[in-house]
Amino acid sequence: MKKFIVLFILIAVGYLSTVYIVNQSDTRLNTRNLQLYHHEKMDLLSKKAFTVLNENGCQYCHTSDSEMPFYASLPIAKQLMEKDVATGLRHFNMKPLLTQMQNNESISEVDLAKIESAMEDNAMPPNLYLTMHWGSKLSSDERQTLLAWVKAQRHKHYPEPVAERAFQNEVVQPISTTFTTNVDKVALGKTLYHDTRLSGDNTVSCASCHDLTMGGVDRLRTSTGVNNAQGPINAPTVFNAVFNTHQFWDGRAADLQAQAGGPPMNPIEMASGSWQQIIDKLAQDGALSQSFNHLYTDGITGDNITDAIAEFEKTLVTPNSRFDQYLKGNTKALTATEQEGYALFKTNKCTTCHVGEAMGGQSFEVMGLKKPDYFSNRGNYTDVDNGRFNATGDTNDLHRFKVPTLRNIALTAPYFHDGSAITLEDAVDKMALYQVGVQLSKSDINKITAYLHTLNGEYDGQLLK
Repeated sequence: MKKFIVLFILIAVGYLSTVYIVNQSDTRLNTRNLQLYHHEKMDLLSKKAFTVLNENGCQYCHTSDSEMPFYASLPIAKQLMEKDVATGLRHFNMKPLLTQMQNNESISEVDLAKIESAMEDNAMPPNLYLTMHWGSKLSSDERQTLLAWVKAQRHKHYPEPVAERAFQNEVVQPISTTFTTNVDKVALGKTLYHDTRLSGDNTVSCASCHDLTMGGVDRLRTSTGVNNAQGPINAPTVFNAVFNTHQFWDGRAADLQAQAGGPPMNPIEMASGSWQQIIDKLAQDGALSQSFNHLYTDGITGDNITDAIAEFEKTLVTPNSRFDQYLKGNTKALTATEQEGYALFKTNKCTTCHVGEAMGGQSFEVMGLKKPDYFSNRGNYTDVDNGRFNATGDTNDLHRFKVPTLRNIALTAPYFHDGSAITLEDAVDKMALYQVGVQLSKSDINKITAYLHTLNGEYDGQLLK
Protein backbone atom coordinates (compact mmCIF):
# COMPACT_ATOMS: atom_id res chain seq x y z
CA MET A 1 0.00 0.00 0.00
CA LYS A 2 2.84 2.36 0.91
CA LYS A 3 4.51 1.64 -2.45
CA PHE A 4 1.28 2.54 -4.22
CA ILE A 5 1.02 5.81 -2.28
CA VAL A 6 4.65 6.67 -3.02
CA LEU A 7 4.14 5.87 -6.72
CA PHE A 8 1.02 8.00 -6.80
CA ILE A 9 2.85 10.90 -5.15
CA LEU A 10 5.75 10.61 -7.61
CA ILE A 11 3.36 10.59 -10.58
CA ALA A 12 1.45 13.58 -9.18
CA VAL A 13 4.64 15.51 -8.52
CA GLY A 14 5.91 14.69 -11.99
CA TYR A 15 2.63 15.74 -13.59
CA LEU A 16 2.38 19.00 -11.63
CA SER A 17 6.01 19.81 -12.31
CA THR A 18 5.49 19.24 -16.03
CA VAL A 19 2.37 21.39 -16.01
CA TYR A 20 4.30 24.15 -14.23
CA ILE A 21 7.16 24.03 -16.74
CA VAL A 22 4.77 23.95 -19.70
CA ASN A 23 2.78 26.90 -18.42
CA GLN A 24 5.89 28.93 -17.65
CA SER A 25 7.07 28.26 -21.19
CA ASP A 26 3.66 29.23 -22.59
CA THR A 27 3.71 32.49 -20.65
CA ARG A 28 7.16 33.46 -21.94
CA LEU A 29 6.30 32.51 -25.51
CA ASN A 30 2.94 34.27 -25.51
CA THR A 31 4.51 37.42 -24.08
CA ARG A 32 7.14 37.36 -26.80
CA ASN A 33 4.50 36.75 -29.48
CA LEU A 34 2.45 39.71 -28.29
CA GLN A 35 5.51 41.97 -28.54
CA LEU A 36 5.88 41.06 -32.23
CA TYR A 37 2.44 42.38 -33.12
CA HIS A 38 1.43 45.98 -33.74
CA HIS A 39 -1.36 47.43 -31.61
CA GLU A 40 -1.32 51.09 -32.62
CA LYS A 41 -4.44 50.93 -34.80
CA MET A 42 -6.55 48.91 -32.36
CA ASP A 43 -9.20 50.34 -30.08
CA LEU A 44 -9.19 49.31 -26.42
CA LEU A 45 -11.67 46.43 -26.80
CA SER A 46 -9.78 45.04 -29.81
CA LYS A 47 -6.53 45.15 -27.85
CA LYS A 48 -8.16 43.20 -25.03
CA ALA A 49 -9.58 40.63 -27.47
CA PHE A 50 -6.24 40.35 -29.27
CA THR A 51 -4.49 39.74 -25.96
CA VAL A 52 -6.98 37.02 -24.99
CA LEU A 53 -6.46 35.22 -28.30
CA ASN A 54 -2.68 35.38 -27.99
CA GLU A 55 -2.28 34.63 -24.28
CA ASN A 56 -4.21 31.37 -24.42
CA GLY A 57 -2.32 29.44 -27.08
CA CYS A 58 -4.87 29.85 -29.89
CA GLN A 59 -2.11 30.57 -32.39
CA TYR A 60 -0.43 27.21 -31.75
CA CYS A 61 -3.10 25.22 -33.56
CA HIS A 62 -4.81 27.90 -35.64
CA THR A 63 -1.86 29.42 -37.50
CA SER A 64 0.75 27.67 -39.60
CA ASP A 65 3.75 29.82 -38.73
CA SER A 66 3.54 30.36 -34.98
CA GLU A 67 6.65 29.83 -32.89
CA MET A 68 5.96 26.60 -31.01
CA PRO A 69 6.86 25.81 -27.38
CA PHE A 70 10.04 23.87 -26.58
CA TYR A 71 8.24 20.56 -26.06
CA ALA A 72 6.85 20.62 -29.62
CA SER A 73 10.07 18.96 -30.82
CA LEU A 74 10.01 16.14 -28.28
CA PRO A 75 8.97 12.62 -29.30
CA ILE A 76 5.25 11.87 -28.97
CA ALA A 77 4.50 15.54 -28.18
CA LYS A 78 5.72 16.45 -31.68
CA GLN A 79 3.36 13.99 -33.37
CA LEU A 80 0.44 15.00 -31.16
CA MET A 81 0.96 18.70 -31.79
CA GLU A 82 1.36 18.24 -35.54
CA LYS A 83 -1.97 16.45 -35.58
CA ASP A 84 -3.58 19.17 -33.46
CA VAL A 85 -2.26 21.91 -35.75
CA ALA A 86 -3.56 20.10 -38.85
CA THR A 87 -6.96 19.70 -37.22
CA GLY A 88 -7.00 23.28 -35.98
CA LEU A 89 -6.19 24.71 -39.40
CA ARG A 90 -8.88 22.58 -41.05
CA HIS A 91 -11.43 24.22 -38.76
CA PHE A 92 -10.10 27.77 -38.55
CA ASN A 93 -6.97 29.52 -39.79
CA MET A 94 -6.86 32.64 -37.65
CA LYS A 95 -3.78 34.25 -39.26
CA PRO A 96 -5.89 36.56 -41.50
CA LEU A 97 -7.96 37.52 -38.46
CA LEU A 98 -4.89 38.55 -36.47
CA THR A 99 -3.62 40.64 -39.39
CA GLN A 100 -7.01 42.31 -39.85
CA MET A 101 -7.17 43.13 -36.15
CA GLN A 102 -3.75 44.79 -36.24
CA ASN A 103 -4.72 46.89 -39.27
CA ASN A 104 -8.18 47.79 -37.96
CA GLU A 105 -9.74 46.14 -41.02
CA SER A 106 -13.10 44.50 -41.51
CA ILE A 107 -13.13 41.01 -39.99
CA SER A 108 -14.64 38.10 -41.89
CA GLU A 109 -18.17 37.41 -40.68
CA VAL A 110 -17.31 33.72 -40.69
CA ASP A 111 -14.33 34.27 -38.37
CA LEU A 112 -16.51 36.31 -36.03
CA ALA A 113 -19.15 33.56 -36.06
CA LYS A 114 -16.57 30.86 -35.31
CA ILE A 115 -15.17 32.75 -32.33
CA GLU A 116 -18.65 33.54 -31.05
CA SER A 117 -19.74 29.91 -31.37
CA ALA A 118 -16.64 28.62 -29.56
CA MET A 119 -17.14 31.09 -26.72
CA GLU A 120 -20.85 30.37 -26.31
CA ASP A 121 -20.20 26.61 -26.23
CA ASN A 122 -17.12 26.87 -24.04
CA ALA A 123 -15.46 24.72 -26.70
CA MET A 124 -12.04 26.35 -26.79
CA PRO A 125 -9.40 25.59 -25.73
CA PRO A 126 -10.15 21.83 -25.87
CA ASN A 127 -10.20 19.94 -22.59
CA LEU A 128 -7.34 17.64 -23.66
CA TYR A 129 -5.15 20.68 -24.32
CA LEU A 130 -6.03 22.09 -20.90
CA THR A 131 -4.76 18.98 -19.11
CA MET A 132 -1.25 20.31 -19.64
CA HIS A 133 -1.94 24.00 -20.26
CA TRP A 134 -3.80 25.10 -17.14
CA GLY A 135 -3.02 28.75 -17.79
CA SER A 136 -4.85 28.68 -21.12
CA LYS A 137 -8.30 28.10 -19.68
CA LEU A 138 -10.41 31.12 -20.57
CA SER A 139 -12.04 32.94 -17.69
CA SER A 140 -15.63 34.11 -17.84
CA ASP A 141 -14.38 37.68 -18.25
CA GLU A 142 -12.16 36.68 -21.16
CA ARG A 143 -15.05 34.94 -22.92
CA GLN A 144 -17.22 37.97 -22.42
CA THR A 145 -14.46 40.17 -23.82
CA LEU A 146 -14.36 38.13 -27.02
CA LEU A 147 -18.16 38.05 -27.32
CA ALA A 148 -18.36 41.82 -26.81
CA TRP A 149 -15.63 42.32 -29.40
CA VAL A 150 -17.47 40.16 -31.95
CA LYS A 151 -20.64 42.17 -31.45
CA ALA A 152 -18.76 45.47 -31.74
CA GLN A 153 -17.06 44.34 -34.96
CA ARG A 154 -20.38 43.45 -36.56
CA HIS A 155 -21.81 46.85 -35.80
CA LYS A 156 -18.63 48.63 -36.88
CA HIS A 157 -17.91 46.98 -40.20
CA TYR A 158 -21.18 45.63 -41.53
CA PRO A 159 -24.36 47.28 -42.84
CA GLU A 160 -26.41 49.31 -40.42
CA PRO A 161 -28.75 46.66 -39.04
CA VAL A 162 -32.25 46.76 -40.47
CA ALA A 163 -33.36 43.80 -38.38
CA GLU A 164 -35.57 44.13 -35.34
CA ARG A 165 -33.53 44.92 -32.21
CA ALA A 166 -33.78 41.33 -30.95
CA PHE A 167 -32.11 40.07 -34.15
CA GLN A 168 -29.48 42.77 -34.69
CA ASN A 169 -26.63 40.60 -33.43
CA GLU A 170 -27.74 37.54 -35.35
CA VAL A 171 -25.10 36.02 -37.61
CA VAL A 172 -27.64 36.10 -40.46
CA GLN A 173 -29.10 39.45 -41.51
CA PRO A 174 -31.77 40.57 -43.99
CA ILE A 175 -30.51 41.49 -47.44
CA SER A 176 -30.22 45.27 -47.42
CA THR A 177 -27.03 46.10 -49.33
CA THR A 178 -27.44 47.74 -52.71
CA PHE A 179 -24.65 47.89 -55.27
CA THR A 180 -23.90 50.93 -57.39
CA THR A 181 -24.14 50.10 -61.09
CA ASN A 182 -24.06 51.76 -64.49
CA VAL A 183 -27.57 51.37 -65.90
CA ASP A 184 -26.41 51.22 -69.51
CA LYS A 185 -23.75 48.62 -68.73
CA VAL A 186 -26.35 46.58 -66.88
CA ALA A 187 -28.59 46.59 -69.95
CA LEU A 188 -25.71 45.56 -72.18
CA GLY A 189 -24.62 42.90 -69.70
CA LYS A 190 -28.11 41.45 -69.57
CA THR A 191 -28.11 41.11 -73.35
CA LEU A 192 -24.71 39.41 -73.33
CA TYR A 193 -25.73 37.14 -70.46
CA HIS A 194 -28.42 35.66 -72.69
CA ASP A 195 -26.36 35.75 -75.91
CA THR A 196 -25.45 32.32 -77.32
CA ARG A 197 -22.84 33.90 -79.58
CA LEU A 198 -20.44 33.74 -76.65
CA SER A 199 -20.21 29.99 -77.32
CA GLY A 200 -18.31 28.35 -80.15
CA ASP A 201 -21.36 26.87 -81.86
CA ASN A 202 -23.84 29.61 -80.90
CA THR A 203 -25.96 27.29 -78.73
CA VAL A 204 -24.97 28.05 -75.13
CA SER A 205 -25.25 31.29 -73.14
CA CYS A 206 -24.53 32.18 -69.52
CA ALA A 207 -28.25 31.74 -68.89
CA SER A 208 -28.11 28.15 -70.14
CA CYS A 209 -26.46 27.04 -66.90
CA HIS A 210 -27.63 29.93 -64.73
CA ASP A 211 -31.27 30.31 -65.66
CA LEU A 212 -32.90 33.25 -63.87
CA THR A 213 -36.27 31.49 -64.04
CA MET A 214 -34.84 28.45 -62.23
CA GLY A 215 -33.17 29.95 -59.19
CA GLY A 216 -30.08 30.97 -61.14
CA VAL A 217 -29.05 27.38 -61.94
CA ASP A 218 -29.92 24.65 -64.45
CA ARG A 219 -31.14 22.09 -61.87
CA LEU A 220 -28.85 19.44 -63.30
CA ARG A 221 -26.31 17.40 -61.37
CA THR A 222 -23.61 18.77 -63.67
CA SER A 223 -24.12 21.29 -66.45
CA THR A 224 -24.39 20.58 -70.17
CA GLY A 225 -22.18 22.52 -72.55
CA VAL A 226 -21.71 22.63 -76.29
CA ASN A 227 -22.35 19.37 -78.19
CA ASN A 228 -24.08 18.09 -75.02
CA ALA A 229 -20.74 17.83 -73.23
CA GLN A 230 -21.20 17.10 -69.53
CA GLY A 231 -19.34 19.31 -67.12
CA PRO A 232 -17.63 17.89 -64.00
CA ILE A 233 -19.35 20.05 -61.38
CA ASN A 234 -22.70 21.42 -60.25
CA ALA A 235 -23.54 24.97 -61.37
CA PRO A 236 -23.81 27.37 -58.39
CA THR A 237 -26.53 29.99 -58.43
CA VAL A 238 -25.75 33.38 -59.95
CA PHE A 239 -28.28 35.07 -57.65
CA ASN A 240 -26.51 36.95 -54.84
CA ALA A 241 -23.11 35.90 -56.23
CA VAL A 242 -22.06 39.54 -55.85
CA PHE A 243 -21.77 38.88 -52.10
CA ASN A 244 -19.18 36.11 -52.61
CA THR A 245 -15.57 36.83 -51.72
CA HIS A 246 -14.53 34.59 -54.64
CA GLN A 247 -16.31 32.87 -57.51
CA PHE A 248 -16.54 29.18 -58.53
CA TRP A 249 -16.60 26.34 -56.02
CA ASP A 250 -12.80 26.43 -55.75
CA GLY A 251 -12.58 30.23 -55.68
CA ARG A 252 -10.26 30.44 -58.67
CA ALA A 253 -11.95 33.67 -59.83
CA ALA A 254 -11.46 36.71 -57.63
CA ASP A 255 -14.62 38.51 -58.72
CA LEU A 256 -17.65 38.44 -61.01
CA GLN A 257 -15.74 39.72 -64.01
CA ALA A 258 -13.04 37.06 -63.70
CA GLN A 259 -15.76 34.42 -63.37
CA ALA A 260 -17.56 35.66 -66.48
CA GLY A 261 -14.37 35.17 -68.47
CA GLY A 262 -14.05 31.49 -67.63
CA PRO A 263 -16.91 29.62 -69.35
CA PRO A 264 -16.58 31.12 -72.88
CA MET A 265 -13.09 29.62 -73.28
CA ASN A 266 -13.80 26.38 -71.44
CA PRO A 267 -13.83 23.55 -74.02
CA ILE A 268 -16.61 21.68 -72.19
CA GLU A 269 -18.81 24.66 -71.39
CA MET A 270 -19.02 27.27 -74.19
CA ALA A 271 -15.97 26.19 -76.20
CA SER A 272 -15.12 29.40 -78.01
CA GLY A 273 -11.72 29.30 -79.65
CA SER A 274 -10.71 32.81 -78.60
CA TRP A 275 -12.10 36.15 -77.56
CA GLN A 276 -11.42 37.36 -81.06
CA GLN A 277 -13.81 34.74 -82.40
CA ILE A 278 -16.52 36.10 -80.12
CA ILE A 279 -15.66 39.73 -80.92
CA ASP A 280 -15.90 39.05 -84.65
CA LYS A 281 -19.41 37.64 -84.25
CA LEU A 282 -20.65 40.44 -82.01
CA ALA A 283 -19.14 43.10 -84.25
CA GLN A 284 -21.57 42.09 -86.99
CA ASP A 285 -24.43 43.27 -84.76
CA GLY A 286 -24.73 47.02 -85.42
CA ALA A 287 -26.86 47.86 -82.40
CA LEU A 288 -24.61 45.87 -80.06
CA SER A 289 -21.48 47.49 -81.51
CA GLN A 290 -23.03 50.90 -80.97
CA SER A 291 -23.73 50.08 -77.32
CA PHE A 292 -20.12 49.02 -76.76
CA ASN A 293 -18.74 52.09 -78.50
CA HIS A 294 -20.98 54.31 -76.38
CA LEU A 295 -19.81 52.73 -73.12
CA TYR A 296 -16.19 51.82 -73.83
CA THR A 297 -13.55 53.83 -75.66
CA ASP A 298 -12.05 50.65 -77.11
CA GLY A 299 -15.37 49.12 -78.16
CA ILE A 300 -15.86 45.35 -78.11
CA THR A 301 -13.12 43.53 -76.21
CA GLY A 302 -13.03 40.48 -74.00
CA ASP A 303 -12.52 42.64 -70.91
CA ASN A 304 -15.46 44.86 -71.84
CA ILE A 305 -17.72 41.88 -72.47
CA THR A 306 -16.99 40.44 -69.03
CA ASP A 307 -17.19 43.87 -67.40
CA ALA A 308 -20.72 44.38 -68.72
CA ILE A 309 -21.83 40.89 -67.69
CA ALA A 310 -20.43 41.45 -64.19
CA GLU A 311 -22.26 44.77 -63.97
CA PHE A 312 -25.51 42.99 -64.77
CA GLU A 313 -24.81 40.24 -62.24
CA LYS A 314 -24.44 42.86 -59.50
CA THR A 315 -28.18 43.42 -59.87
CA LEU A 316 -29.08 39.78 -59.25
CA VAL A 317 -29.82 40.31 -55.57
CA THR A 318 -32.92 38.78 -54.01
CA PRO A 319 -34.15 40.63 -50.90
CA ASN A 320 -37.45 40.53 -49.03
CA SER A 321 -37.78 36.81 -48.39
CA ARG A 322 -40.23 35.75 -45.72
CA PHE A 323 -37.26 35.18 -43.45
CA ASP A 324 -36.05 38.74 -44.08
CA GLN A 325 -39.49 40.01 -43.15
CA TYR A 326 -39.35 37.91 -39.97
CA LEU A 327 -35.99 39.40 -38.97
CA LYS A 328 -37.40 42.85 -39.58
CA GLY A 329 -40.13 42.25 -37.02
CA ASN A 330 -42.99 40.51 -38.84
CA THR A 331 -43.36 37.56 -36.49
CA LYS A 332 -46.20 36.15 -38.62
CA ALA A 333 -43.96 35.82 -41.66
CA LEU A 334 -42.79 32.40 -40.42
CA THR A 335 -44.92 29.58 -39.11
CA ALA A 336 -44.17 27.99 -35.76
CA THR A 337 -42.55 25.03 -37.53
CA GLU A 338 -40.35 27.32 -39.61
CA GLN A 339 -39.28 29.24 -36.51
CA GLU A 340 -38.39 25.94 -34.85
CA GLY A 341 -36.38 25.11 -37.96
CA TYR A 342 -34.44 28.36 -37.67
CA ALA A 343 -33.72 27.61 -34.00
CA LEU A 344 -32.42 24.16 -34.98
CA PHE A 345 -30.41 25.72 -37.80
CA LYS A 346 -28.60 27.82 -35.20
CA THR A 347 -28.34 25.09 -32.58
CA ASN A 348 -26.65 22.79 -35.09
CA LYS A 349 -24.08 25.47 -35.96
CA CYS A 350 -25.19 26.01 -39.56
CA THR A 351 -24.77 29.76 -38.96
CA THR A 352 -21.06 29.31 -38.31
CA CYS A 353 -20.44 29.20 -42.07
CA HIS A 354 -23.73 30.38 -43.61
CA VAL A 355 -23.37 33.95 -42.42
CA GLY A 356 -24.29 37.47 -43.44
CA GLU A 357 -26.87 38.70 -45.88
CA ALA A 358 -26.19 36.01 -48.49
CA MET A 359 -25.86 33.27 -45.87
CA GLY A 360 -22.68 31.95 -47.45
CA GLY A 361 -19.99 32.74 -49.97
CA GLN A 362 -17.48 34.12 -47.45
CA SER A 363 -15.27 31.14 -46.69
CA PHE A 364 -13.96 27.81 -47.93
CA GLU A 365 -14.72 24.88 -45.68
CA VAL A 366 -13.60 21.25 -45.75
CA MET A 367 -16.20 18.81 -47.05
CA GLY A 368 -16.32 16.17 -44.34
CA LEU A 369 -15.02 18.38 -41.54
CA LYS A 370 -16.37 16.22 -38.72
CA LYS A 371 -16.73 12.95 -40.62
CA PRO A 372 -13.90 12.79 -43.16
CA ASP A 373 -15.17 9.78 -45.11
CA TYR A 374 -17.58 11.75 -47.31
CA PHE A 375 -15.70 11.01 -50.52
CA SER A 376 -14.97 7.37 -49.74
CA ASN A 377 -18.64 6.82 -48.92
CA ARG A 378 -19.75 8.55 -52.11
CA GLY A 379 -17.11 6.99 -54.38
CA ASN A 380 -16.10 8.00 -57.93
CA TYR A 381 -13.50 10.55 -56.83
CA THR A 382 -12.55 13.11 -59.48
CA ASP A 383 -10.15 16.05 -59.70
CA VAL A 384 -12.88 18.58 -58.88
CA ASP A 385 -13.21 16.91 -55.46
CA ASN A 386 -9.82 18.41 -54.60
CA GLY A 387 -11.68 21.69 -54.15
CA ARG A 388 -9.73 24.86 -53.48
CA PHE A 389 -6.48 22.91 -53.62
CA ASN A 390 -6.82 23.01 -57.40
CA ALA A 391 -6.59 26.80 -57.27
CA THR A 392 -3.96 27.26 -54.54
CA GLY A 393 -1.85 24.10 -54.43
CA ASP A 394 -1.98 24.35 -50.63
CA THR A 395 -2.55 20.92 -49.07
CA ASN A 396 -4.57 22.58 -46.31
CA ASP A 397 -7.09 23.52 -49.02
CA LEU A 398 -7.69 19.91 -50.09
CA HIS A 399 -11.45 19.22 -50.15
CA ARG A 400 -12.28 22.83 -49.31
CA PHE A 401 -15.17 24.38 -51.19
CA LYS A 402 -16.72 27.81 -51.16
CA VAL A 403 -19.69 27.78 -48.81
CA PRO A 404 -22.74 28.28 -51.06
CA THR A 405 -25.34 30.92 -50.38
CA LEU A 406 -28.54 29.51 -48.90
CA ARG A 407 -30.67 32.24 -50.43
CA ASN A 408 -33.30 30.62 -52.70
CA ILE A 409 -31.81 27.24 -51.78
CA ALA A 410 -35.16 25.48 -52.18
CA LEU A 411 -35.02 26.29 -55.91
CA THR A 412 -31.52 25.05 -56.71
CA ALA A 413 -31.49 21.26 -56.31
CA PRO A 414 -29.45 19.11 -56.65
CA TYR A 415 -26.94 20.19 -54.00
CA PHE A 416 -23.22 20.29 -53.19
CA HIS A 417 -20.39 20.74 -55.68
CA ASP A 418 -21.03 17.23 -56.98
CA GLY A 419 -24.82 17.49 -57.12
CA SER A 420 -25.01 14.30 -55.04
CA ALA A 421 -27.78 15.48 -52.69
CA ILE A 422 -30.93 15.22 -54.77
CA THR A 423 -33.35 16.78 -52.30
CA LEU A 424 -33.06 19.57 -49.75
CA GLU A 425 -33.85 17.08 -46.98
CA ASP A 426 -30.94 14.92 -48.14
CA ALA A 427 -28.63 17.96 -48.17
CA VAL A 428 -29.63 18.94 -44.61
CA ASP A 429 -29.10 15.38 -43.41
CA LYS A 430 -25.64 15.07 -44.99
CA MET A 431 -24.49 18.52 -43.92
CA ALA A 432 -25.35 17.79 -40.30
CA LEU A 433 -23.63 14.41 -40.45
CA TYR A 434 -20.44 15.31 -42.28
CA GLN A 435 -19.93 18.94 -41.26
CA VAL A 436 -21.33 19.05 -37.73
CA GLY A 437 -21.03 15.40 -36.68
CA VAL A 438 -24.72 15.14 -35.77
CA GLN A 439 -27.29 12.61 -36.93
CA LEU A 440 -30.51 14.61 -37.13
CA SER A 441 -33.91 13.08 -36.57
CA LYS A 442 -36.36 13.06 -39.46
CA SER A 443 -38.47 15.59 -37.56
CA ASP A 444 -35.55 18.00 -37.17
CA ILE A 445 -34.58 17.59 -40.84
CA ASN A 446 -38.11 18.46 -41.87
CA LYS A 447 -38.20 21.53 -39.63
CA ILE A 448 -34.87 22.86 -40.91
CA THR A 449 -35.98 22.19 -44.48
CA ALA A 450 -39.22 24.08 -43.83
CA TYR A 451 -37.16 27.03 -42.60
CA LEU A 452 -34.90 26.94 -45.68
CA HIS A 453 -38.00 27.28 -47.88
CA THR A 454 -38.53 30.74 -46.34
CA LEU A 455 -35.31 32.05 -47.94
CA ASN A 456 -36.77 32.54 -51.43
CA GLY A 457 -36.41 36.23 -52.20
CA GLU A 458 -37.62 38.66 -54.82
CA TYR A 459 -36.03 39.54 -58.15
CA ASP A 460 -37.44 42.42 -60.19
CA GLY A 461 -40.18 42.73 -57.59
CA GLN A 462 -41.38 39.16 -58.04
CA LEU A 463 -40.95 36.29 -55.60
CA LEU A 464 -38.71 33.59 -57.04
CA LYS A 465 -40.48 30.26 -57.45
